[in-house]
Amino acid sequence: MANRVSKTLLFSLFVSSFLAAASAGNFYRDVDITWGDGRGKILRRGNSLSLSLDKASGSGFQSKRAYLFGRFDVQMKLVPGNSAGTVTTFYLTSQGNMHDEIDLEFLGNQSGSPYTLHTNVYSQGKGNREQEFHLWFDPTMKFHTYSVIWNPQRIIILVDNIPIRVFGNSESIGVPYPKNQPMKIQASLWDAEDWATQGGKVKTDWSKAPFTAHYRNLSALTTDSDGSKGWLTQDLDVQGRKLLRWVQMHYMIYNYCADRNRRFSHRECSRSRLL
Repeated sequence: MANRVSKTLLFSLFVSSFLAAASAGNFYRDVDITWGDGRGKILRRGNSLSLSLDKASGSGFQSKRAYLFGRFDVQMKLVPGNSAGTVTTFYLTSQGNMHDEIDLEFLGNQSGSPYTLHTNVYSQGKGNREQEFHLWFDPTMKFHTYSVIWNPQRIIILVDNIPIRVFGNSESIGVPYPKNQPMKIQASLWDAEDWATQGGKVKTDWSKAPFTAHYRNLSALTTDSDGSKGWLTQDLDVQGRKLLRWVQMHYMIYNYCADRNRRFSHRECSRSRLL
């Protein structure tokens, strides 16, 4: 299994990087830096963007357009070294108290300790469906591709084109699913030392500031895009299910359905079990 996964991982890395580079947009054209007072910077003629955080402020950007369904990819290189207390994000969100949201939040840690990738799905203002993962590589050494496929049937979250989470449409059993509100791409780097690292026990070391994260090859494939619309009905094939199982068995560190202090319906959680 290990050799099979390793070969698939290398192939997936190649395919993911090729697709992202081939369809990448331009940050000048596609996003607005929405906060940070100059701490967010578009670089290399619009081909990359950096966000920074110091004790005064973090920074963030959002897409100019809102989207109803699509495949969304970005390559990120996270804050290196002691990143405790910091949160670097890439997510989709609508607005208002009844908003929808698909979250990827990278929770920093002390030097030598792994990042935690926190994922969550909100629908009609309700979330609380978290899954968390460690990664099988150092996300600060080079760029890696993080993706969200969002279609009417399911949400698939991928890392280097390897699925780590599937959230299916379970409206038939009363679980809200985001399907009616267009969402914008957003990203940010901010301080959350009160909870981000070991539940807030480890604080941000401001002597290491400014902290900087890098983004490139942002792309959005939607119903308006040219080319294949395969993402609109995409599901996991046999190999995809094997990879999902591998990630969840070896790298998942929290699953809301397995938390005995929280109560979710057996029917919902049986649908979110390992495939």
